[in-house]
Amino acid sequence: MNVLEINVLVLAYLGDTVYENHVRRFLIEKGYSHVNDLQKEAVSYVSAKNQAHYLQEMLDHNFLTKEEIDVVMRARNYKTTSHPKSCDIITYKYATGLEALIGYLELTNHSERIDEIMNFILR
Repeated sequence: MNVLEINVLVLAYLGDTVYENHVRRFLIEKGYSHVNDLQKEAVSYVSAKNQAHYLQEMLDHNFLTKEEIDVVMRARNYKTTSHPKSCDIITYKYATGLEALIGYLELTNHSERIDEIMNFILR
């Protein structure tokens, strides 16, 4: 299977679950023990607005490889007009780019790199 041929929205679908699992584990390890508190805190990491912000930080700090940026840009440039009401289309596309990158890394068995990215985000 050539992962680069997989639809970027499918990569983002997978990446979303991997990303959210890392965030939930981080918050539990940080000591949050009530589901309502976990949910409120998780939003600060999993919202499209914040995902787009974290991606932009990684780009600004040259944290991503060329290959990773290519995956992000494929997802960001994917033709779609739908997006949640909570954010604009550009923010949504950047968030999708981050999720697609995580999905790509998951499918290519780069779990250490996912950990590095998540550590950058959750630092």
